[in-house]
Amino acid sequence: MFFDEMLHFFGQMASQTGLAQFWWGNVLMIAVGVSMILLAVIKKYEPLLLVGIGFSCIISNVPGSDLTLPGGLFHYAYEGVQLLILPPLIFFGVGAMTDFGPMIANPKLVILGAAAHLGIFVALIGAKLLGFTIYEAGAIGIIGGADGPMAIFMTMKLAPHLLPQISVAAYSYMALMPLIQPPVMRLLTTKRERQIRMKQMRTVSRVERIAFPIVIGIVVNLLLPPVAPLITMLMLGNLFKEVLVTERLAKAAANEVMNVVIVILTIAIGSTMGADKFLTGSTIEIIGLGLVAFVFGTGSGVIGAKIMNLFLEEKINPLLGSAGIASVPIAARVAHVVALQDDPENFLIYHAMGPNLAGVFGTALSGGIMLALLQ
Repeated sequence: MFFDEMLHFFGQMASQTGLAQFWWGNVLMIAVGVSMILLAVIKKYEPLLLVGIGFSCIISNVPGSDLTLPGGLFHYAYEGVQLLILPPLIFFGVGAMTDFGPMIANPKLVILGAAAHLGIFVALIGAKLLGFTIYEAGAIGIIGGADGPMAIFMTMKLAPHLLPQISVAAYSYMALMPLIQPPVMRLLTTKRERQIRMKQMRTVSRVERIAFPIVIGIVVNLLLPPVAPLITMLMLGNLFKEVLVTERLAKAAANEVMNVVIVILTIAIGSTMGADKFLTGSTIEIIGLGLVAFVFGTGSGVIGAKIMNLFLEEKINPLLGSAGIASVPIAARVAHVVALQDDPENFLIYHAMGPNLAGVFGTALSGGIMLALLQ
């Protein structure tokens, strides 16, 4: 009798907690969150992103938690994404940390920023063939640009219900680029091509550095108004850096503002990864299409560089083409590391930043065209 009463008592207590709603999907998503944290801690893959996303994913899959409900802490973090406040602020901080000198000094490498975006359109076509709407396909395709804030921006404009899958795919593959890109790069190049050394670039004047963000800001607002909020803030952050009279603002944008926004953004992304929304057939398709987009983008960038070499007397290292993917500076760093493996004195990082930064504009151009056609 006593034990029956105790079992009944504990059963009632359990029914009033989250234990009653716990199911295998929650366990699986908690494991995903833990895996993200382990990748960040053990492999050092984008820890600033994966730790926050992973932890928020874990908490969001604990039944009974009200953090993701309207009025909860995670809900307000998501509002910053939904209202498209956080992506432009991320671009603002990135601009304050970015040196556009390599792109200005060697403008022909901008072509590689376009060549490496084939993956966007491959993923878009693939998504349409799988039965997604044209709006959903456009949002999925932008994963191939490897630009997290742009992926969020485009998704909220075209298919906000796919934000969990697309944001997680974009940021996860960005973190895994050191694993995804090198095999593709080696497959498409010879050792001799990977050992090509680049000549030292010319010095970019201060006038050029200051004029660049102003001119780009004008051009983007004239020709690509749908993505103007992102590029405008990118250029403002860069202008603060280059004028040399607003050092305090540039440092704040690159440090305090950026750090706070990253915390809120990662919480917002992780909070959308509830098992009930995330564990669907479309999630597997989107994750797969994201991988295809990254592989095709890397390959098309390398092949684009090899095609350019057919017309250039002074050859460029084809590895620079892989850096045309917009993930700054991860893609440039991967190209540099792969080059060092075949020639320990072949330093490509500064040259790779040219197409890498051009990739940011390439993704913005692709996104702007999509938004202009679909909205």
